[in-house]
Amino acid sequence: MASHIVGYPRMGPKRELKFALESFWDGKSSAEELEKVAADLRSSIWKQMSDVGIKYIPSNTFSYYDQVLDTTAMLGAVPPRYNWTGGEIGFSTYFSMARGNASVPAMEMTKWFDTNYHFIVPELGPDVKFSYASHKAVNEYKEAKALGVDTVPVLIGPVTYLLLSKPAKGVEKTFPLLSLLEKILPIYKEVIAELKEAGASWIQFDEPTLVLDLESHQLEAFTKAYAELESSLSGLNVLIETYFADVPVAAFKTLTSLSGVSGFGFDLVRGTKTLDLIRGGFPSGKYLFAGVVDGRNIWANDLHASLSILHSLEGIVGKDKLVVSTSCSLLHTAVDLVNEPKLDKEIKSWLAFAAQKVVEVNALAKALAGQKDEGFFSANAAAQASRKSSPRVTNEAVQKAAAALKGSDHRRATNVSARLDAQQKKLNLPILPTTTIGSFPQTIELRRVRREYKAKKISEEEYIKAIKEEINKVVKLQEELDIDVLVHGEPERNDMVEYFGEQLSGFAFTANGWVQSYGSRCVKPPIIYGDVSRPKPMTVFWSTAAQSMTKRPMKGMLTGPVTILNWSFVRNDQPRFETCYQIALAIKEEVEDLEKAGITVIQIDEAALREGLPLRKSEHAFYLDWAVHAFRITNCGVDDTTQIHTHMCYSNFNDIIHSIINMDADVITIENSRSDEKLLSVFREGVKYGAGIGPGVYDIHSPRIPSTEEIADRINKMLAVLETNILWVNPDCGLKTRKYSEVKPALENMVAAAKLLRTQLASAK
Repeated sequence: MASHIVGYPRMGPKRELKFALESFWDGKSSAEELEKVAADLRSSIWKQMSDVGIKYIPSNTFSYYDQVLDTTAMLGAVPPRYNWTGGEIGFSTYFSMARGNASVPAMEMTKWFDTNYHFIVPELGPDVKFSYASHKAVNEYKEAKALGVDTVPVLIGPVTYLLLSKPAKGVEKTFPLLSLLEKILPIYKEVIAELKEAGASWIQFDEPTLVLDLESHQLEAFTKAYAELESSLSGLNVLIETYFADVPVAAFKTLTSLSGVSGFGFDLVRGTKTLDLIRGGFPSGKYLFAGVVDGRNIWANDLHASLSILHSLEGIVGKDKLVVSTSCSLLHTAVDLVNEPKLDKEIKSWLAFAAQKVVEVNALAKALAGQKDEGFFSANAAAQASRKSSPRVTNEAVQKAAAALKGSDHRRATNVSARLDAQQKKLNLPILPTTTIGSFPQTIELRRVRREYKAKKISEEEYIKAIKEEINKVVKLQEELDIDVLVHGEPERNDMVEYFGEQLSGFAFTANGWVQSYGSRCVKPPIIYGDVSRPKPMTVFWSTAAQSMTKRPMKGMLTGPVTILNWSFVRNDQPRFETCYQIALAIKEEVEDLEKAGITVIQIDEAALREGLPLRKSEHAFYLDWAVHAFRITNCGVDDTTQIHTHMCYSNFNDIIHSIINMDADVITIENSRSDEKLLSVFREGVKYGAGIGPGVYDIHSPRIPSTEEIADRINKMLAVLETNILWVNPDCGLKTRKYSEVKPALENMVAAAKLLRTQLASAK
């Protein structure tokens, strides 16, 4: 019985790639040194899977930034502003597209389906001259083969690539991107020919857009694409992989009818309804890659339950055509439990990271082949039983409080317009008030202080003194820059979700459970294993200390319940909304304590609200109802004069703008600059927004420093569709990933632009 892994984490068990990338970007190491780190990581990943016994091992799932950008490079679809002159795309052009450079901005970045992973959005149009410009897929296949590992090269499928693209600047928004299929397929054919020549016997096309609500012409594009590729693929086994949700009925029919395809991969963890479609009719003689091991969470697989599903599928497709697989790439989970020696032993027994999931896949495949490891299965059953019965999972008081939430919509008593008037009387802000999103640069010294405090190398007194000094530095800088509403810079926090999780009950933490978010950015999601409550105040001490350093308003900075949920590894033994309501009640207590302590502006970030939106439209309303409700619970008890802010990160908000309005925040700051100001089109189309709003005026994920004129131009575009009295001026996101040498001039230019516009508006009256 065969086993398969859809994809694997790239950063390395100790984030080796992250540090190599950042060293290269800072000019401290060479391209050769970066490539050596990458090659060592790839080699260890392939060897690990081979040693375990995985039959279908992926290659070309490694990336220096993201796999969609890799495909853009493969197709030579470089926007003209990067001045690429042809030939093999090197690091300079590749990273300029991802991060921008001194003279041009980066391409748009957005979330990969409903995950916290991001990809660089291709910019396409009728004039793009596609060419085979990156041989990475073939080179990595050959590299693995030279190490004695025969892999399955993985490509983003041609239709998914086009469906995830956008019309380039200057191209009509209605331009049919799928019309470019005939232009990109010749390059796919070249790649396929080279892979065949190199000895590949299988090739995997990832076509995850098949789980979306597609129109008939979009489904027809899959039929057309694979019919066109059929002769090129002759002699190869072809796997089409889908993931993240159920495959709709029409898409399932299209997929299983494709020409020249040998096997189909399905996510049977998040796509349980797909099982019914398979049982209702699966094409004879085709391989079924059954994704029964969860690639998006860290809970140990229930091997007994998975084996039962696999046995039922075996009866449908045949023993020799069933392949045990992960539900999706393991990119979305942590790397290896071996690196967690300090994790609580009981909780650790409930978990499986990427390395353990590879073992689970192989154990299931062997069990199906009649070689069941009874000891492994018994230990797994004991861990499942331990988790179900553990008293640390359940808190009756929390469950009772969450149940009592039903029957109220938890809205503030006064409408937002009246609240904004009351807040303005208290805060006395200028028009176009300036602020930042929360974090300031995390310096090496600051990280050292936190690390030493955690390791008990410095005392609590020394730690508090160092953090207060950092806060004071950030406050003074903002006052010098003349920013209107200040932040304390979050020097006590390594990560916005981890910080809160560490102070809430029901959470566990890892030392090295890092997961890639984009580029070199990694996050360490906490693990929600039980009912959530707040034992004591979490931020009041630091917020009041910061407020005492200035007469200007100081924001209290919190992470919202939906974001804590979506950026954690969440328990899978109760509905997600129940866990979210528990977190909301904990944040509500913190909000009310901040207000009592004299904090008049409180930001409750919901950066990941859009990210959690289900992939199918039929499930949107239910999710948005409980997610928005959870946010309102956090602040429904504050006074009219307390201003509630929220912040949302990179994503497409246009389709949920009414839910954003329904959150009833006083001010929302939201990503705008990197997505070509797509957000503003909502207001051009007539959506009325009465609360305060700060569409980001510059992209903080790029080292580029925008000029005062450029920012002023962005503000003017906003003023064309938004009322002057509700518009705020702020960056796109927090500043923790940037350097002070980038932050200071960018914020100087931002404040100068706001003042310039204030002067122009005053003289126009």
